[in-house]
Amino acid sequence: MIDETLILIFIVAALGLYAYYSYSLQRIANRTNTENAWMAWIPILNVVLMCRTARKSLWYFLGMLIPYVNILVLMYIWGEIAGVLGRSKWFGVLTIVPVANLILPGYLAFSE
Repeated sequence: MIDETLILIFIVAALGLYAYYSYSLQRIANRTNTENAWMAWIPILNVVLMCRTARKSLWYFLGMLIPYVNILVLMYIWGEIAGVLGRSKWFGVLTIVPVANLILPGYLAFSE
């Protein structure tokens, strides 16, 4: 049987990561003057907010629903978000690198 403490640690870590990503996306949306930055906290709407922040149509949202294609679309969207913030669009490639994908939203949100 799985220990209750392990389950609690997992839940706290998952909520912490969700809060980190949501807050980072909200700051990115605020920095790019994207309307409705609060959408970063709602699960499906945060993907819509990512498309708006990247200045791309909502058709990319449909691409995120297709397995394996969603990886390419997320790389492209994060690259476009980096481009809007004045960074290299190649930052989108970091979304497939295991530790870098955790750091990327915070870097884009909190760096000058």
